[in-house]
Amino acid sequence: VQLVESGGGLVQPGGSLRLSCTTSGFIFSNVGMSWVRQAPGKEFEWVSSISSASRTTDYADAVKGRFTISRDNAKNTLFLQMNSLKPEDTAVYYCAWARYNRNSPLQRTSSWGQGTQVTVSS
Repeated sequence: VQLVESGGGLVQPGGSLRLSCTTSGFIFSNVGMSWVRQAPGKEFEWVSSISSASRTTDYADAVKGRFTISRDNAKNTLFLQMNSLKPEDTAVYYCAWARYNRNSPLQRTSSWGQGTQVTVSS
């Protein structure tokens, strides 16, 4: 199983970024996926999840209306479009082979990627 995030970087407040997560080693189209983040000195925080066929998406209140999760099952890739970014969005963002929700306990496992850093600062 391999998950590789990309697309992070430094962006000014109000800006946008699109994260990607390319996957291999499992049947991507059969599983729900999630994005999780960890800000400096803080616990893991669930961001968003999507069902296997994209019928259902869910978002943390902190990102609802600003972030959009999507997937391309033909390319085994998960996305997170992040708009209207705020300094409090600064974190390492992980994609996970799991369909978490706001009540899920979060612990990094081998079904997570290595993460990509997002820094929102002027």
